[in-house]
Amino acid sequence: MTKSLDQATLDQWYCIQNVAEIPVSGVRTRLLGVDLSISAGPEPTVQASEDTGVRTLPVRQRYGYLWTTLGAPNKDVPDIPEAEEPDRRYVPCGAVKVQSSAPRVVENFLDMAHFPFVHTDILGSEEHPEVEKYKCEIRREVDEVWATDCVFTQPRAAKLSTEPLRTDYIYRITTPYTVVLYKTCPISKTRWDVIALFVQPVEPGLSRAHPVMFLLDDVSTDAELIAFQQVIFLQDRIILENQRPVLLPIEPRSETPTRADASSIAYRRWLKEKGCFYGTSLGPALGTQQFQQV
Repeated sequence: MTKSLDQATLDQWYCIQNVAEIPVSGVRTRLLGVDLSISAGPEPTVQASEDTGVRTLPVRQRYGYLWTTLGAPNKDVPDIPEAEEPDRRYVPCGAVKVQSSAPRVVENFLDMAHFPFVHTDILGSEEHPEVEKYKCEIRREVDEVWATDCVFTQPRAAKLSTEPLRTDYIYRITTPYTVVLYKTCPISKTRWDVIALFVQPVEPGLSRAHPVMFLLDDVSTDAELIAFQQVIFLQDRIILENQRPVLLPIEPRSETPTRADASSIAYRRWLKEKGCFYGTSLGPALGTQQFQQV
């Protein structure tokens, strides 16, 4: 299977499992169409069952998650400095299976235009649907896509919010399947709340999303914070699983963009430049096999 994948896709680090949720008997999952077996213990191992046999994969443990690769990445797991700040709440929000391609999941996370209509009275309101002009660029020196100066008035921007908040956003796409969001913190004018989304491409049209938050919130319980985030993500899943085509169109003019789509345009261009096509119209076709345990 891996022989048919582009090298840029193989040479990425992928989040595949919350370390705290690996049972003693181990766990099986899937990545890029390849079956993986994860062992338990202080130093978990990952083995891939490929056409040529079973091989042990490189692993990293970061942010409470296990990461692996089927290739040879030229840099490490994405760095999120805020995750190391001792006064932040570390809140992993579980894993969500989505019948959608991984680039579609990333692109949806970037999209502010759907806030008023999908996350009504939480992240947006239909009375104020406009996305203000923002900046987006491919930062060549770090090989990341950044969207800055993003602003949206939100009825309930975070669990701690008690009134509408004009919220600043920064989106940082660190790898083709990993994005970090920095947003206005309700209790601090000088620091950001940070939400990361690690997307595991299971099959071309099937993904497993791992959202995790690094928050400045010493009031809410973990259960409240997780429930708030999961409501938002499950609203997104309904949209994602009904989006057509399932695979992300990568060629220009395949879909009609608007001003609000600047980050999506840059993301697609970046994927094409990198030659990273898994889950796109230029990658492997959708299969018919349904994978249940992801």
